[in-house]
Parts: sequence; structure tokens; C-alpha cells
Amino acid sequence: MEKIVGDETSEYACPGEAMQKQPAAAAAVEGMKTESYWKVMVALDDSGESFYALQWALRNLILNHPCAAAADATSPPAMLTLVNVQPTVQPLIYPLGPYGVASTLPMETEGMKKAQEDNAAQVLSRALQICKESNVKVKVETLVMEGDAKDTICEAAEAMHIDVLVVGSRGLGKIKRAFLGSVSDYCAHHARCPVLIVKPPPPPPKH
Repeated sequence: MEKIVGDETSEYACPGEAMQKQPAAAAAVEGMKTESYWKVMVALDDSGESFYALQWALRNLILNHPCAAAADATSPPAMLTLVNVQPTVQPLIYPLGPYGVASTLPMETEGMKKAQEDNAAQVLSRALQICKESNVKVKVETLVMEGDAKDTICEAAEAMHIDVLVVGSRGLGKIKRAFLGSVSDYCAHHARCPVLIVKPPPPPPKH
């Protein structure tokens, strides 16, 4: 697992009127912690599917935690970890005439790293805004990590003793999944904690 390169912790309070709970999440909560504090991790990228997975987790997991309904609860029932994994920047090596090769200039490497940092900041800023607007009582931390997304997410979930990992599904077809792989499928088979794969809602019917 690569070094964590950024983190942030926030807490959002739930107002008196809570959002309606979804019974479909009951099976997801069953068998997990029933103490007053548990850990949920949501893996995020810049896709709409991952943001939808975050919204689903807020509505259906955290609000459905047994302690979330306690009227006298003074602290959030869950710690929500929002993780974004950026690929490690590798120097590019390309031919330079018949006698040698050249690699990426330092300024080009720094430019790629800066672009990744900006992307991560945008993803997590939007995710934090979703948490704030959800009005769900939850403590939130953000992590930006480097490496292969599949391995890094699984290793982070294990190292942080996450109780449930939530990932969005891009709905890749069989051919694309065979060539590109699927982060959600990989996590489902390799993570050491329960994994929830959230499928995006079906598109509206065409008239």
C-alpha cells in the first residue's frame, strides 16, 4: 500500500428530520457491528457511478445503522472514509534518434502529478459536498493514495479495519471487463471485509 498523501476530517450533523430509511439495506447491515461506532469506506473516482454509490451508502447504510435511530445519540454512529487512488506517475521513456533514449523531463513529471492532485481534490470536494447536503450525521475523513486502485483500496480497508467497503459499478460488459478488469469485482474477491457493489440506477425509459 502506498503512502497516504493527503487527508481531511470533517463532521456533519443531522438535523431533526431524518431522511426515510430504505429497507433494502437491511441485509447489508446484518452481521456487521452494532456498537455505536463503525467504519465505512467508499472508493471514489470522477465517475457518476462512484458518487451515486456514496449517496446510496449515506442513505441506506449509515441511516440504517442501529445506533443512528437513537434519539439521544450525541456522536455520529459511523466514520465514513472517502478514498481516492491516483496511479503512480512513471517516467515516460521514448526514442531519441538512433543512438539513445530520453525519459520524461522533471517538469513534465511534476505537471502530471499536479494534474492528479487537482483531480483528487475535485473528486473529494464534490464528495464532501454530497455528505454535507445529505444531512446525515456522520464523521468523514478523506484519503488520497497512490498506486494500483484495486490493490490499494483492499490494503487500505484491511489496514484501517474497515467494517464495510462500498464501491460503485461502472456496468462494464464482459469484453471490457476481461481486458480492463473491474475494481469492484477485484475488491469483492480480495478485500477482507464485506464489500457492497452499488449498481447505478437504470436509465429512464425512452418515449
